[in-house]
This record gives sequence, structure tokens and C-alpha cells, in this order.
Amino acid sequence: MFSFFTTNEANKALPDVIKKFEYALSKNNEVRKIEQELQVKISTNSFEDYVTLKQNLNSAITKFYESLEILESTGVVVKSLEQGLLDFPSKRFDEEVWLCWKHGETEIKFWHEKDSGFMGRKPIEVNDETLV
Repeated sequence: MFSFFTTNEANKALPDVIKKFEYALSKNNEVRKIEQELQVKISTNSFEDYVTLKQNLNSAITKFYESLEILESTGVVVKSLEQGLLDFPSKRFDEEVWLCWKHGETEIKFWHEKDSGFMGRKPIEVNDETLV
């Protein structure tokens, strides 16, 4: 179910979101590892080994996409897994905006307009009542 986040709601949800983000990141790393292994072994392994590794890759990809679904079911939007960027939908007055989080941050401290990304981040004022 879709909803807008206040800064307090986003910060309250953040520990769970971080766990789910890091799980998705680990699943993405598993996919990349198997892809690299597959490329290295494509010409040196038997068909049986290749097919088994390919099936492992398919399973890892499925788990990765499931982890993204679980993460985004919290209401956040993954903007870049590689850069560690997530956005929480919010409102500032009547304008839809994003509350912005980058991997490594411990709380939501920034927001940006819909059409600007990470580079357009603005700090949230301590008692910013304008954000829903």
C-alpha cells in the first residue's frame, strides 16, 4: 500500500529498511560473483558443470529480485543499489518530494524534488513542519 512518509516515520522505518537494503545488496553481490565465475569457466568446464552453475545463477537472480520486492514493500524506492540510494515519498506543502537516504547514513537528513536526484539534495531543517 502506498503512503507518504513524514521525516519521523522514515527515520522510524530506517533500521528495518537498512537491513533489507543490505540483504538485497548481498544478493546482488552473489549474482555478480556467479556471473564472473560463469564467464571464467565457460570454456574450461563440462556442459554439466556449466548448466549447474547457470542454474545457480538463475536461482541467485530470483532471490535478488525477491529481496528488492521485500525492500520496496516497505514503501521506499531504490534509486541506485550500486550507489546505495533510496528515496521515501513525501510531501512538502502540496508538492511531492523525496526524502533521501544514502547507504552509511544513520538517519534521514535530506530531501529533494521529484525531478532532481542526489545532487539536488537539500538538508531537512531540525523542525521542518513543511514535510508531511
